[in-house]
Amino acid sequence: MATELSVDVAILGAGGGGYPAAFFLDKSGFKVLMVDPIGNLGGNCLAEGCVPSKAVREASLVRATAKKYPFFGLSGTVPQADWKAILAYKDKVQNTRYALHKEEINRSNILFYKGIGKIVDEKKIEVITDKENFLVFFKFLIIATGSRPHSLPIAGSDLAVNSHDLFKLNATVPFPSKPIIIGGGYIGVEVASMLENLGAKPSILETTELLVGGLDRELSLFLAEKLKTRIHIELGAQVESIEKDRDKFKVVYQKNNQGHTLEGDLVIMATGRECLTPEGIEKLGFPSSKPLPVTSFLQLYDFPHIYAPGDVNGKSMLFHSAVLQSIIAAHNIAAGGQPVSRMDWKSVPYTVFTEPELAGVGLTEEEALHLYGQHVEIVKYDYAVDSRAEILGETEGFIKLLFDGENKRLLGAHIAGVEASQLIAPLALAIREGLDAEALAHVAFPHPMISEGINKAARTFSP
Repeated sequence: MATELSVDVAILGAGGGGYPAAFFLDKSGFKVLMVDPIGNLGGNCLAEGCVPSKAVREASLVRATAKKYPFFGLSGTVPQADWKAILAYKDKVQNTRYALHKEEINRSNILFYKGIGKIVDEKKIEVITDKENFLVFFKFLIIATGSRPHSLPIAGSDLAVNSHDLFKLNATVPFPSKPIIIGGGYIGVEVASMLENLGAKPSILETTELLVGGLDRELSLFLAEKLKTRIHIELGAQVESIEKDRDKFKVVYQKNNQGHTLEGDLVIMATGRECLTPEGIEKLGFPSSKPLPVTSFLQLYDFPHIYAPGDVNGKSMLFHSAVLQSIIAAHNIAAGGQPVSRMDWKSVPYTVFTEPELAGVGLTEEEALHLYGQHVEIVKYDYAVDSRAEILGETEGFIKLLFDGENKRLLGAHIAGVEASQLIAPLALAIREGLDAEALAHVAFPHPMISEGINKAARTFSP
C-alpha cells in the first residue's frame, strides 16, 4: 500500500509555470510539494530551450561581429567556430544555473521530488520516483508540465533532430554544414540564424507564406527579406518525407503543386511545441496533449482549486509568460482560491532572437485595424535616422506604435532591428498600465540609444 501525504499545494513541474508559485507559497506558510522529471528548476527553458540556445547564439554573435570589422576601421580574420567548445560553454551556463537552483531548493521548505506526478482524481496525485511511489492529497493543485517539441507525422520524421537534441546538456549532434530546417517559426529562424553565423549554410522549409506566423505582418515580411540574404528560404513548402543515404539527408516537399527535393547533412524539426499534460489528465475529463482550458485567473474550468499556468494551457507559450502566470496562480491560492489576480495576456511581449531581432507586444496592426478601424493611429520611427543605429552600422529597422486615436492609449508596439529584445520591455509596461502617447513622449530616454525612438515615435502623434 502506497504511503500517503497531505499538503496544501501540489505542483507538477518545476519550470517557469511551477517554481515561482512554489517559492511564493512556501514563504507564505503553505506546505508545498513539487515534483519534476528533471529534478531541478528551470523546465525545458533551462534544459533545452531559451537559456542554452541563447548561449549558443551569443557565441555566434561574437563570431559574426568579425564580419563587420571593416565598418569600424578594424581588420582581422573571422574566428574559427569550435562546435564542441561552444557546446561545452553552453553546458557550463546550464550547470551554473542548475547549481544556483539547487541552492534555492535547499534553502526552502518545499518537498521536492525528482519524478513524475500522476493525477488520480481531483483531490490527489501519485508521485512516482526511482525509489518510491506514494499518494499526495492536496487542497490546491498547480499543473505546470509545460510543452515538448512537435514532430510532423511524415515518413522519416525519426531521422530529424529537434531543439532538445541540439541544446540539451552533453548534446552530441555534430555541427552541420548544410542543415535543413523544417518550420519557419521562431525556433526555426533562430536556429538558422545562429548556425549561419557559425559558418553553416541553412535552408528553411515553411508551409505557410510567412515566417513566424502570428506576428505583426510587417515584421514577418521584414524578417524574411533580411534573412533571405543569408539563408535559403522556401515558403509554401509542404514537406512530405525525409530520407537518408549514408551521411546525407533528402527532404521531399511540394511547392506550387510541384515536387521538390532538398539535400543536406542534418534535418532539424522545428514545427512548434505541443502541450505536455500530466498522466491521468483524462480523470478530470480533459484529453492528453491538448491545451488545458483556463480562466484569466489560471483556474481550470469546473475545477477552481486546480490551476494550469504556463505552456500547458497553450495561451502564451513563453517562459517569461509562464513565470507571471505562476505568480498570479500563487496569489489566488494564497487568497484561499479567491480570484484576486488576473492574467493580462496582451501585455506579454514576444521576442525573436534572429539577426535582425524582432519584438512586439499588444495588438498587431491587423488586429488593431479590425477592432478599432479608422480610429487607429500608426506611427513609426526608422532606424535609418537613429544615432545609435548609425554608430552600430545597423540602420535597417523600425519601431512601430499603434495608438487609439480617441484616447491616445497605446494598443500595440512592434520592433524590427538591433536591440529589439531590450526595447520591448518599457512598451510592455505601457500596455499593461494603459499608458498613452503623452506618457511615452514625456519620458527622457538616454542618448544615444535606440530607445529614444520610442519618445520620437510617440511625439509624432502627441507632440
